[in-house]
Amino acid sequence: MTTSNEFQRRSAELNDLLCVINVLTWDARTQMPGGGSGSRAQQLATLSALARERLLDPAFEESARQTGQDDGQDDLQQRAASQALEAVTAMRRVPEALTRELALLKSEAQDAWAAAKQNNDFAAFEPALTRMVDLTRQLSAALGDAASGEEGHPYDALLNTYEPGMTVKTLLPLFERLRAHHVPLLRAIQAQPAPRSDFLTRFYPPDAQKTFSLAAAERFGYDTGRGRLDQSAHPFEISFTREDVRITTRFQEHFLPGALFGTLHETGHALYEQGVDPELSRTVLTSDLLGLYAVGGASYGTHESQSRLWENRIGRSAAYWKLHYPELQSTFPEGLSDVSLEEFLRAVNKVTPSLIRVEADELTYDLHIMLRVELEMRLIAGELEVKDLPAAWNARIREDLGLEVPDDARGVLQDIHWSSGMFGSFPTYTIGNVMASQFYNAAGKAIPELEAQLERGEYAPLREWLTANIYTHGRTYTPHELLVRTTGEGLNPQPYLDYLTGKYSGLYGLEHAEQTQEHKENV
Repeated sequence: MTTSNEFQRRSAELNDLLCVINVLTWDARTQMPGGGSGSRAQQLATLSALARERLLDPAFEESARQTGQDDGQDDLQQRAASQALEAVTAMRRVPEALTRELALLKSEAQDAWAAAKQNNDFAAFEPALTRMVDLTRQLSAALGDAASGEEGHPYDALLNTYEPGMTVKTLLPLFERLRAHHVPLLRAIQAQPAPRSDFLTRFYPPDAQKTFSLAAAERFGYDTGRGRLDQSAHPFEISFTREDVRITTRFQEHFLPGALFGTLHETGHALYEQGVDPELSRTVLTSDLLGLYAVGGASYGTHESQSRLWENRIGRSAAYWKLHYPELQSTFPEGLSDVSLEEFLRAVNKVTPSLIRVEADELTYDLHIMLRVELEMRLIAGELEVKDLPAAWNARIREDLGLEVPDDARGVLQDIHWSSGMFGSFPTYTIGNVMASQFYNAAGKAIPELEAQLERGEYAPLREWLTANIYTHGRTYTPHELLVRTTGEGLNPQPYLDYLTGKYSGLYGLEHAEQTQEHKENV
């Protein structure tokens, strides 16, 4: 067997292990009875340890090294070998005991979080979260600070695992620019009459929600021959190669947008995974070797760009609902028979500060992310203790959104991420928002008829362009490389800011309001 074939064989086995971990994770979040959590934690820890052993096997490293040095290898093999060697170097710095402890704790902490959220009891979750923060600090220290060699923030190492190349030093100025835009726009919107939205909390049968939501996902191109929709406490997408990509959402009887837009969001993730080039299956280029996770996207931010693009740029657009609102009305006649298209469109795009991130509008969503990132950074730096987290959370919600948090279930306990040890992942949601507008603009330039196609409900041209330019490449390119290849520039928030300004100025008549106020002042 040639060195290249040996590298491919070992990479495939490693990817298989990561996919099995994903299967067990999906089952734990959707089907597994509560009594199975203890043994499931042991199973996941064992598999994570095996994956780590395969990654750090000297034979794997040597096959990657020789493949990378072979001038006869194509670019994909060269890149796969390079990524494998980078992961080996980084993982070698992480003690084996720490990897196992984290794997064991994730299942325990997720169970503790679920119970604490259900019972509105942060104290019940505090011990597991305290342990998770401690282990994550150890992980950050093991991985080291910013790769540039400059003195960085302890958070940098964690952030880099989800968004390669991103550091606190580059992230915070982005946040500052977004905040400087979002807050004045939010204040201008709040000065206008709020649109009607009471009908969104009427009774909507969950079975009908699932039927409509799944049909919407298929309309975008989600292949249910290679996927399925289930229910979970927190919506997610997970893949076991491109041939089995599953999504979940949650169906709330008295909140229609939750399941509907949650499904469209996860559909965006699923389209990415289903669109990966088949030749990349079971390779390093569909494996997060450092996170020991099977995923095909270039980064979490790049992945999030697709969920936000399909959910918001398409799924909340006027063009989409002009076509599909009659079907929604017929599905839920008791809830929507007295609601016009314009009223529905304004309601699902309504800007109003809310307690729940996954139910937040596009404008205030980033403020939720900034809050979590600031708290994460302070936790990892040792500037904030877990016991003080609820008070710090509530203070920031009051300061940023002007809301009082009534209980921890709708406050600090609302997200699953910290129980899963995903410190460093939250920034990727906002990065994804920024990327989404850049990719959408690039698609518009490449497809002059794009807007007309979307108005006719033709989603295949956009999906095919995204597949050819983004999805098919898997993890071949870094996020920056992919952005430059596709849009001609690196991360740039201006298209995103222009989109939000244009959208909400139109929905709320802000330009008219500003002109009227200017006229009054002149008079």
